[in-house]
Amino acid sequence: MLRTRTIIGIVVGSAIIGIGGYALVTSFGLQQVDFDDTFSPGESTTYQFFAPQPAKQWINITGDSFHLDLRSPEGGIQVKEEDFEKELTIEWNHLVDGESTLRLQNTGSSDLNAKGYFTILTDPIQITYHILVITAGVIIIGFSAGFSVRKPKGF
Repeated sequence: MLRTRTIIGIVVGSAIIGIGGYALVTSFGLQQVDFDDTFSPGESTTYQFFAPQPAKQWINITGDSFHLDLRSPEGGIQVKEEDFEKELTIEWNHLVDGESTLRLQNTGSSDLNAKGYFTILTDPIQITYHILVITAGVIIIGFSAGFSVRKPKGF
């Protein structure tokens, strides 16, 4: 006969395993990261990501004035470091696997808006994190199953 604590542990552990399993399955392959960020005058940011060969990137920047430094892998946009005013839209494809870095600084007197998407490969360490979450769910189920076998001293 299952005790209440065992049933609760099985439900919680199963939910954790389900969440970890879903995250693990969806982390494989190309991922599209959408963003819509606003920066105050003088504020800056850096976007840095790794993308494979066919990956498409797109960004639209609007504001009074801004400084852009874009570096992509060999064969793509190598170095584009310039000052711009009003609006800029850049679209590029990774022609080889590699890392792109985009530095953006608001040099104007009003807010700067950057929106777009990057097609990236997720960091392989993420798979390990998802597996750890699944393992935690299995451990919770295991410990809660122990409550049905016998009642440990102190509980």
